Amino acid sequence: MLTTVEATHAIRKAMAPFASETLPVDKAIGRVLRQPVHAERDQPPFDRVMMDGVAIRFADFDEGQRRFPVQSRQHAGDPAHTLEAGKCIEIMTGACLPAGADCVVPVERIRTGGGTAEIEAGYTAELRQHIHARASDHEEGTQLLRPGTRIAPADIAVIASAGLPEVDVSRLPTIRVISTGNELVPAGRPIEAHQVRESNGPAVIAMLKEHGYTDCERDHLVDDLGILEQRIARHLDEADVLVLSGGVSMGKADYVPQVLEALGVEVLFHKISQRPGKPMWVGIGPKKQAVFALPGNPVSTLVCCRHYVIPALAAAAGATPGNPEFAALAQDVAFRPRLTCFLPTRLVSNAAGTLLALPVHTNTSGDFAALAGTDGYVELALEDTFFGTGTTVPLYRW
Repeated sequence: MLTTVEATHAIRKAMAPFASETLPVDKAIGRVLRQPVHAERDQPPFDRVMMDGVAIRFADFDEGQRRFPVQSRQHAGDPAHTLEAGKCIEIMTGACLPAGADCVVPVERIRTGGGTAEIEAGYTAELRQHIHARASDHEEGTQLLRPGTRIAPADIAVIASAGLPEVDVSRLPTIRVISTGNELVPAGRPIEAHQVRESNGPAVIAMLKEHGYTDCERDHLVDDLGILEQRIARHLDEADVLVLSGGVSMGKADYVPQVLEALGVEVLFHKISQRPGKPMWVGIGPKKQAVFALPGNPVSTLVCCRHYVIPALAAAAGATPGNPEFAALAQDVAFRPRLTCFLPTRLVSNAAGTLLALPVHTNTSGDFAALAGTDGYVELALEDTFFGTGTTVPLYRW
């Protein structure tokens, strides 16, 4: 039985990388960038005026001049004017600095009229004030974004500023989410006393979409060997990734592992030394499809999906791993089994700015209602059985 670290490494080593595709920039949000993005020009590409006001020669001001004839007016987007000695140019925020000018006096500090601009008495100007120097942000050719960046709104601005109408990104995988079990009934259909609602499929789909994986469909299969083999074979043929829930434990009707192996899916491992989610099964299909067979209890399903499936998809997309997060336990926790414990938590902070994890104990791994309002879970190492208040532990947000 693998540890959680060993299971994570085994999955990432076996996952085939997703292909790339080229998308228009306005459709690339949330995708993983597969190319570097370099600056098209210096930024700013010219000495940029930072305040509405007048552009002057600092030497004129330094020599005592305070009243300046207005030579012209220049707006943002206008070609740069050339300033004559002893004069000023009315200038707007974002405009190119006029040639010959090296100081901008804000409009609040001047009085205009009769074709002149007079600087208020006692005002102190400085050389190159209110000027955003050319290339002071970055120079032409600077790498602005690296491959592996998950594209956020600010990155869209960077890509557009680099003059790129489209970019290479990781293709979204086709994912099929399959719930198994005779007892499951979808919402909206009549239900008998001995049946339960299907919740795992919708929850897994929601988690995948929240992390940007939108090409998802779900299916429900009863515990019948023939039906399981036929329908899972079809899903294997159509999808890059299969996420199943249920049918992977030791029961008489837990057919999923044998069906997957019969369909040519090579098992990577079965069982991880953790709670919840110990019976998890993972394999690689004949066409390099990734197959995650998660335990059927809802808490186990969601924890395993977040802890193994989501990071595996990110790695296959070429995403740069994020920095790990940690929180301090807000209460003592005792956990007796020699297993890694994934404990749901709500996050709070104290006046010192410390992030605290408030444990939320579920009655069983079927108590999915207890997860409502939680922010994620913490990982309690299998080497210990008691974790005192204030212990720093790894944190995983849903």
